[in-house]
Amino acid sequence: MSNTRGPQLSYVSERTGSLGCLGWFIVILSGFFTVLLFPITICYCLKIVQEYERAVIFRLGRIIDKKPKGPGIFFILPCTDSLVKVDLRIISFDIPPQEILTKDSVTVSVDGVVYFRVSDPIASVANVTNANYSTRLLAQTTLRNVLGTKNLAEVLSDREGIAHSMQSNLDEATDNWGIKVERVEIKDVKLPHQLQRAMAAEAEAAREARAKVIAAEGEMNASRALKEASLVIAESPSALQLRYLQTLSTIAAEKNSTIIFPLPMDVISHFMRK
Repeated sequence: MSNTRGPQLSYVSERTGSLGCLGWFIVILSGFFTVLLFPITICYCLKIVQEYERAVIFRLGRIIDKKPKGPGIFFILPCTDSLVKVDLRIISFDIPPQEILTKDSVTVSVDGVVYFRVSDPIASVANVTNANYSTRLLAQTTLRNVLGTKNLAEVLSDREGIAHSMQSNLDEATDNWGIKVERVEIKDVKLPHQLQRAMAAEAEAAREARAKVIAAEGEMNASRALKEASLVIAESPSALQLRYLQTLSTIAAEKNSTIIFPLPMDVISHFMRK
């Protein structure tokens, strides 16, 4: 980026050449009348530039200095000099929603926001008619070009990468205009209603499939635990009696009006032997 700015500044400096004999005569004449009518011309000669501004001064149509004036107070010749104030603060604007066809042939509506500032006041005045408006138009076309190379999945998941790519492209394109793009953000991605319903149905089906898999895994783990418990009870018959008593205490804690007591296995086996 620095390589492209060098020829640009030299081009501007070439334009700030000599005024010529006629030009100097007009400047001297303007200075003479300014001094002669000093109490009246003081309001026209005195200019103030704020801290966040810079002034590009033209004298007979030529930029008189290689760098802008300001901040502070300075004098100009009222008849031959004219100035253009440039705001150096960061400017933000919204990119209107753009109907974009992605790489996989899906139409989406995308909008964003761009933050930029003037880094070279002379270039922003001498090299482009309206730097602000030109940057707005370029941001819209850049958004279309960048998203046209992305799939729908990339547009939805990789917003940060898209914003970074847009910032790099915009910064490179606006370098000759004296503009520095600070940040680009993707605000919203709107999908067609039919595609939204299809994606919602797909997501719901995927969630149901995961739920069934989790339920099946739970049943398998429970069956394994029951099998291990049965083996332990078979090895120790007294464990079955303890489990029986524990079940009775659990039923009694529920405040039920009717409690069913199953017959112990040893009583049933006594009658079965007879």
